[in-house]
Amino acid sequence: MRPLIDLFLAFCAAALGAAVFALIGFPAAALTGSATGVTLAGLAGLRFDLPVWLRNGAFVLLGLNIGNGVTPDSLRAAAEWPVSIAILGLSLPLGMAIAQAGMVRWMGFARRDAVLASAPGHLSFVLSLSVEQGGQTARIAVIQSIRVLFLSLCVPLLVSLFFDLGGDGGAPAKVMTPLSLLGLIGGALALGWLFLRIRVPAPLLLAGMAVSALGHALDLTPGQLSPAIGTAAFMVLGVLIGSRFSGQSGAVLRGSLLAGLWLTSVNVAVTLGAVGLAMVLLGVAPSVLLVAYAPGGVEAMAAIAVTLGLNPAFVAAHHVMRLMILSVLVPVWVHRLRGRA
Repeated sequence: MRPLIDLFLAFCAAALGAAVFALIGFPAAALTGSATGVTLAGLAGLRFDLPVWLRNGAFVLLGLNIGNGVTPDSLRAAAEWPVSIAILGLSLPLGMAIAQAGMVRWMGFARRDAVLASAPGHLSFVLSLSVEQGGQTARIAVIQSIRVLFLSLCVPLLVSLFFDLGGDGGAPAKVMTPLSLLGLIGGALALGWLFLRIRVPAPLLLAGMAVSALGHALDLTPGQLSPAIGTAAFMVLGVLIGSRFSGQSGAVLRGSLLAGLWLTSVNVAVTLGAVGLAMVLLGVAPSVLLVAYAPGGVEAMAAIAVTLGLNPAFVAAHHVMRLMILSVLVPVWVHRLRGRA
């Protein structure tokens, strides 16, 4: 009975943290707020175990949620800006290489954890990979959260120097039908079983992404997950992340803060370099390039583009391609390191 009570208390802490973060406008509140709430509860002495079935279910739903971004419109839009997307694609491994080299050399990171911590985006995917690989997920979560927070706060400020605020938030996204959702879950579980057999990293997450991306690219399963389902999946991941802060020393937390500032600085420098190159080659306005290239939260960047009227199709295409590139780049990089070990 006691384990169930402790698990219930952990989710209460997660819900409280998510609610507070949502009220203050913190990015990805369901994830970062729940992780923070459970972290504080863990530091205060709460100990609990997250059921495997709940964790795996959250991974499937997170994969389906990530795959939502691959639509016929986004793929067609991506094909219209090949040079700009190529510049973005080159900037991603460059920034990761610089950031992870500094973390390994100056901050004592293992190379696998440094690669995951240095990924410029795809927060839930990176953290899920870390959990599956047995990495220092709590440390990586702190570092990535600093990046998301800083960019989510600073990008709108910088862009607002060029544009007045205006417009609306856009139409609400269509929610997929229960039949489509059940079909995607069934396909993800089947593919996840195959991925597990052939030892693919984060098999359930990647299976959910692949099935959802295929369904949306072919327009077979239009729409997005219900916001309630997506929020619940993010909160489960937040609970899992927060539980890993238990027993962390102050030195580790301070080191994570330093690494987060280092990662953010590298991201900003590489992004500005990519923006400058694209401006010279393509003549695109710096404001739209900044929002399109900034490795912040996808939802936040898309909302900024709509609010400021910065060609949301251009911005969305680049962020979808960033996630697609990272979906391949990060697991391959981690797998290569594992092969050398």
